[in-house]
Amino acid sequence: MTSGAPGTPGTPGTPGTPEAPETPSPLDLDGDKLFAARLHAVRARPYLATALFALHVVESRYVPTMAVDRYWRCYVSPAFVDRTPEEELAGVWVHEVSHLLRDHHGRSDRYARTHGLTGTGTGTGADNGAGNGTGTATGERLRMNIAADCEINDDVFGDGLTRPEGVVTPALLALPEGELMEDYLRQFRLGPRTQDFAWLDCGSGADGLEREWELGPDGAYGLSAQERDAVRFRVAQGITGRPGRVSKGWRRWAEEAFHPPLPWRELLGAAVRSAASGPGAGEDYTYGRPARRSAAVRGAVLPSLRRRPPRVCVVIDTSGSVSDAELGSALHEVAAIARAVGGRRDLVTVLPCDAAARIAHPLCRAEGIPLLGGGGTDLRTGFARALRAPVRPDVIVVLTDGQTPWPSAPPPCRTVVGLFPRPRTDTSWDEDDPYYVPDAPPEWARVVEIGAGG
Repeated sequence: MTSGAPGTPGTPGTPGTPEAPETPSPLDLDGDKLFAARLHAVRARPYLATALFALHVVESRYVPTMAVDRYWRCYVSPAFVDRTPEEELAGVWVHEVSHLLRDHHGRSDRYARTHGLTGTGTGTGADNGAGNGTGTATGERLRMNIAADCEINDDVFGDGLTRPEGVVTPALLALPEGELMEDYLRQFRLGPRTQDFAWLDCGSGADGLEREWELGPDGAYGLSAQERDAVRFRVAQGITGRPGRVSKGWRRWAEEAFHPPLPWRELLGAAVRSAASGPGAGEDYTYGRPARRSAAVRGAVLPSLRRRPPRVCVVIDTSGSVSDAELGSALHEVAAIARAVGGRRDLVTVLPCDAAARIAHPLCRAEGIPLLGGGGTDLRTGFARALRAPVRPDVIVVLTDGQTPWPSAPPPCRTVVGLFPRPRTDTSWDEDDPYYVPDAPPEWARVVEIGAGG
């Protein structure tokens, strides 16, 4: 990000830099100004103080503005510091450390692996007026950097932080605010709308691609993996302990930071992915592209089989036997399930159910979904309600303690059951018969015990 037009730092004639003499001498880094800006950032965002002071500054004339690597080094252009007001530098400090706290380098690497971006990818999602722009590996990483900036910049400024000129925002790409990097990556490609951001370089800490000018894993002043995790935990702890005026984006990040992937969560995600990618899931016939066999059948046009993204309905047991803590855990599992199907929240619905099925809620975020209930348990109504939806789900995920009757026949879609564990001595199943043990989930469902190993 920058406070002026991009260019090579210290080059004569570059907008935002003073005219240099015929034999220019490189500027020295103004450390006093830079660190005063960091103190400004700490006063404006005290919950980020641990992270801001964990960054080690490395002077560099190869970066256009400021950049970070995944080892928490911050590379700074002396010319950029010289021409940028202290108030704007404070915003740049917060911007760069946000890339590291939100693990944009790791998420970019995972996105690249998932989408097979090996060097010739053209991007995914709607073009959104951005042209067709075939990209190299570097181009795809630039697109990730832009998407990561959109995630940060929609709510990072204000309340004591000045917005620098030229920052990337969702509005500049005609995109909605409040979404994640992965959401933005589906909605734009490199093209006319992004050509003004070709200079953008926040370092490998933003997109995962190491630069030649970075010190690398064996260089000095880098933080170890344990130290990086400790910094994130301290920041998340400060946000959840005293949220104050913290933005929704940071509160969401802090909640997820306290719920790292556990063995059972990975099993649940794997079970959902397996069900969603199985034969028949998300498959349908279309006449938009006739089958190749149509040429062999005169007078008939045969449809071809196409695969669409799978739809998932999450049925959450809200009966009285499920605790508030387990309901809170269920909402975290909903977010994990959305990630397991590629982050497509528009394809996930949430259906609270006790003895009766409630309203099915489309998933924008796990926040704000009313988990009504508190009565008896009969998840058969939840199955029936899910299958009556205008578009039938390809996968039904049930999060329950298992104290329910189950459908007598398997539904016409794949089923995954996330089971809250109950000891056999738990008498809450039936107050009149303390020795009653409910039926186990049916054999046609894939069962994952939530909490096992965590």
